[in-house]
Amino acid sequence: MPSWDPHQYERFGDLRTRPLADLLSRVGATDPQVVVDLGCGNGPTTLMLADRWPEATVVGVDSSPDMLRRARDVAGGDRVRWVEADLSEWPVDLHGAPDVIITNAALQWVPGHQEAIPRWMSALAPGGWFAMQVPGNFDAPSHRIIREVVAAHPEAERLLANYRTSSPVDEPVDYTRLLAALGADVDVWETTYVQILDPEGAQADPVVEWVKGTALRPLLDQLDSAGQEELLARLRPALAAAYPRASYGVPFPFRRIFAVAHKKENS
Repeated sequence: MPSWDPHQYERFGDLRTRPLADLLSRVGATDPQVVVDLGCGNGPTTLMLADRWPEATVVGVDSSPDMLRRARDVAGGDRVRWVEADLSEWPVDLHGAPDVIITNAALQWVPGHQEAIPRWMSALAPGGWFAMQVPGNFDAPSHRIIREVVAAHPEAERLLANYRTSSPVDEPVDYTRLLAALGADVDVWETTYVQILDPEGAQADPVVEWVKGTALRPLLDQLDSAGQEELLARLRPALAAAYPRASYGVPFPFRRIFAVAHKKENS
């Protein structure tokens, strides 16, 4: 797993939390007792769950101590139980069978998450809800440019040794097939958000700032500060050409994949 910089991630906080609101709009749980957020990150999405279901025990799980430290600072008090753990190994029913399991923009970092989903569905209470959202933009210009630039880097072999060269997530129909085979009622869709980055014109390279918080993390972790700046200097002109600034900001299309599964009461 890459290291995470919660403050860099928060630079586009509203755009990063919007998909969760769309995901939650399709979750029909009314009075859950236990709600689990797998991949809670820096906390705002988990607090959205705590606000929606204030009587529930809400558990936020993440593998990044830096993100969890920020989440505790943001949350204050004891509204959420924060847990540092590997998502694929942590027992989701540790605090009782969950009525809701949410995972928002996290499973792309969990190798083999498709094998974990049946275990999470099995752990759900009867009538429980599983809801996930993952980015579906592996072939977007931003990601393609990163791979091309790194492939031409003098240290390409080392940098790419543990970097993803194929999409870490499946297509919507694949998640539909997986969840339907588990006997759940399934709702799967995709959305491409045309995100407007930096409408104020305060950032020189807003797309670079976006990917510094996510897709670039595994690469930046392998470089010292001088190496990081050299890589960013190689990326800036290519990303600026792919995503030119308009009078209203930088339009940055971003595809996301959503899936909601409702476990039957008699399961």
